[in-house]
Amino acid sequence: MDEEYDVIVLGTGLTECILSGLLSREGKKVLHMDRNDYYGGESASLNLTQLYRKFRPGQEPPAELGRDRDYNIDLIPKFIIASGELTKILVHTDVTRYMEFKQIAGSYVYRDGKISKVPSTEMEAVKSPLMGLFEKRRAKNFFSFLQSWKDEDATTHQGIDLDKDSMKTVYEKFGLESGTQDFIGHAMALYLDDDYITKPARPAYDRIVLYTQSMARYGKSPYIYPLYGLGELPQSFARLSAIYGGTYMLDKKVDEIVTDDTGKFVGVRSGQETVKAKQVIGDPSYFGAGEEGGKVRTVEEGKVVRAICVLKHPIPGTDDSDSCQIIIPQKQVNRRNDIYIAAVSHTHNVAAKGIWIAIVSTIVETSVPERELLPGLQLLGTIHDKFVSITSLYTPTADGKSDNIFITRSYDATSHFETVVDDVQDVWQRVTGQPFSELNLKKSEVDNLQE
Repeated sequence: MDEEYDVIVLGTGLTECILSGLLSREGKKVLHMDRNDYYGGESASLNLTQLYRKFRPGQEPPAELGRDRDYNIDLIPKFIIASGELTKILVHTDVTRYMEFKQIAGSYVYRDGKISKVPSTEMEAVKSPLMGLFEKRRAKNFFSFLQSWKDEDATTHQGIDLDKDSMKTVYEKFGLESGTQDFIGHAMALYLDDDYITKPARPAYDRIVLYTQSMARYGKSPYIYPLYGLGELPQSFARLSAIYGGTYMLDKKVDEIVTDDTGKFVGVRSGQETVKAKQVIGDPSYFGAGEEGGKVRTVEEGKVVRAICVLKHPIPGTDDSDSCQIIIPQKQVNRRNDIYIAAVSHTHNVAAKGIWIAIVSTIVETSVPERELLPGLQLLGTIHDKFVSITSLYTPTADGKSDNIFITRSYDATSHFETVVDDVQDVWQRVTGQPFSELNLKKSEVDNLQE
């Protein structure tokens, strides 16, 4: 470990692996280390033995669940939006050649005690049980307005300025009821809470259009998912980094982040060895997150509670789907944050035949986090087994430009990867000084993603 690197990356979570892959591809000399003996960090996919070792040390998995190797259970549930930013990065880097994808069968929203499919086109809106007859007409006009909007053609604006008017103004213009605003804002624009309503409408417009475009790509839902679980994503980016000369060290303890007298990053110490580099990138756990004493480099912004549930049947009310996403908008259950359910099954090579894995997650709001998941857990039918985790959400206290220490953010409760990509783009810009857009991600067709 004597040589010097341009960048050391600590932790093999998806954020870190995308960054090391892209940096290696741009010609940087990268060393990537992880204290675990497997890829993925917080965003790994575990087999049954690893799952039990993590949640129930000393207990063997029951034989009735089948073979260990049939399981790839995600610790952090997220789906890939078909036309989203992660898809563009996958295509741009050719990482798709290491993976196969399958479509998620349906996207659902919870309303008045039951779940319904999220309508995403004028035709689906007309048929949706989520709205009454007159509301359907209003929703149809709203979707039609979004689809025909052209920035340069004022006749398509109907008096609305997306950069000045709030989303509330747009909803009110079309007379949409609060229940309809709920599913548009939370199940289509995928906002975690209602803060977006009072802000300019442009980001919400972009998000709804992304959802409808992704939906149009494959039909049944806007999401795709890698066969063998999300753990395939960091591994594939790690492979990309290795192809371009990146060095990997798993099962390598990180004992100290070494800095000089001015606090600038010098290197990383593991045991007696110190390896030097110009910059370091890593997840919060490598920089004292949650520990007392030392320099405070991260701050806790909240907690996420997740329940990994093993089912022996599809989720009721989803047409026996092999997979789905269900969003419970916060207002429906008197909360401040939405509850998300992501379900996959044996058809995605993540569980034995006849087994579904449903993960329910939300931002913690009370002193009894597991109880907050109840509205989601109650939708699953009989739960065969359940593994609950509570993890802190950490964000860096500094941008890293002064000390060359760049810390990524924890994975939030959203059921998609767009916030992860936001963080990748943000860190990339700080580390390289170049806007991420200059990577010139190919906007080429990604229809070959799905097998």
